[in-house]
Amino acid sequence: MSNTTTTANGTARRGKLGQRVAYACGNLGQSAFYNALSTYFVVYVTSSLFAGVDKGVATKLIGVITGLVVVIRIAEIFIDPLLGNIIDNTTTKWGRFRPWQFLAGAISSVLIVLVYTGLFGLVNVNTTWFIVLFVITFIVLDVFYSLRDISYWGMIPALSSDSHERSTYTALGSFTGSIGYNGITVVVIPIVTYFSWVFTGEHAESQSGWTCFGIIVGLLGLLTAWTVAFGTKENESALRSKAQKNGNPIEAFKAIFQNDQLLWVALSYLLYAIANVATTGVLIFLFKFILDNQAAYSLTGVIALVAGLVMAPLYPILNRRIPRRYLYIGGMISMIAGYVMLGIFSDNIIMVFVALVLFYVPGTLIQMTAILSLTDSIEYGQLKNGKRNEAVTLSVRPMLDKIGGAMSNGIVGIIAVAAGMTGNATAADMTASNIHIFKICAFYIPLVLIILSLIVFLFKVKITEKMHAEIVKELEVKLANGEIEADDAQTVEAVEAVAVAETAGTAGTATPAGQPESR
Repeated sequence: MSNTTTTANGTARRGKLGQRVAYACGNLGQSAFYNALSTYFVVYVTSSLFAGVDKGVATKLIGVITGLVVVIRIAEIFIDPLLGNIIDNTTTKWGRFRPWQFLAGAISSVLIVLVYTGLFGLVNVNTTWFIVLFVITFIVLDVFYSLRDISYWGMIPALSSDSHERSTYTALGSFTGSIGYNGITVVVIPIVTYFSWVFTGEHAESQSGWTCFGIIVGLLGLLTAWTVAFGTKENESALRSKAQKNGNPIEAFKAIFQNDQLLWVALSYLLYAIANVATTGVLIFLFKFILDNQAAYSLTGVIALVAGLVMAPLYPILNRRIPRRYLYIGGMISMIAGYVMLGIFSDNIIMVFVALVLFYVPGTLIQMTAILSLTDSIEYGQLKNGKRNEAVTLSVRPMLDKIGGAMSNGIVGIIAVAAGMTGNATAADMTASNIHIFKICAFYIPLVLIILSLIVFLFKVKITEKMHAEIVKELEVKLANGEIEADDAQTVEAVEAVAVAETAGTAGTATPAGQPESR
């Protein structure tokens, strides 16, 4: 009997490890995909897409494309919760989330290659048709990328209801995400210039180089999405199996707007996301047009990559000793210091790299705290409103990233045109006015947003690890007793009161057997 038990336990551990590895692989390609779509696509548009078009026409087309990207992504703010609702209502033998990893991963990978070909050179044949087909293609690409992203992060509560176990999956996803996102920053210039040389004989950015970059990102995205689809398995816990059906799209929006903690975490994260991507989206311009050392830009990716590799696995360890609230605050203070240094010493490459260390190191602490707070707000919303919305709730984070990405695209386009940072412009062409515009958009405005993000988190976000554990305990009791009704809305103060009462031992009932203890 003991041998059988030992074997079963060993198999279970290996299965759990395999699922963790498979899940982690997903964000490797997904984050690389996001960086290629939100940051380097606009760099490609401003540098090579319209290289064969008259300069005056090219400037107008750059403005049109970047403007359309901003409009499209802002419009999709209202689409992401609907996509989350579709995922929440998906019923297959694979579960809710894995089918979307398979399907959306494949379609989005094909489409990103298409946009990096300039729609197979259509821009040089007919600009009107190019604009029309580009809009259609980009919308479909963004929708299927969103389905993949929402289903990926939405899978976490389907894998575990324990806050600390969720932090392990989040840490793994963030770890590989850091490799994917920052790895692209490291290799983008070498890849583009190498393949440009292969096809044109020149060590410079070209359409062929960017096309090969798009193919590499697409293949990576496809393989990693399918790794999640075939390598994970969703679990049916009591919280999930007894939850009510998710309802129609109107109820999806209702679930979001009735969850006050979800909204406050979302606002804090949104301010951070806009600031973060607005800065990272134009750092390549800092090295190219101000420091006049584009080759050194790859070191930015190295700093970010190393920071992610170190901080992601450290997060669960730190979080067991330090409440994630304080990790978030410490990270924000570090970013504020980094922004101040970037604004003052933007022409000193040594100080720039010191500032970038302060900027990138806390990123993992901030992002993981936000993701875990959003994830834990699922049970908070279930206790407050009587309904459980997993994918809908977690569709908020990619929706916020899209808003940030849209703002980044807009800022990159504005700087590229207003500061003359397009085509063959060099650092020698930059004026004091050009540099001032750059610093305002890249450092000063984002600094204000980071400060606002910290203020919102400090005064409005109340959900913590301890509060979540008590919510789960209370939910299981109420679900077992059939006490939760759809309109049984509670305030955040009422939910907090449950946690306080349970901690003080005055809840009036003992913890039922098999239920998780307070952490």
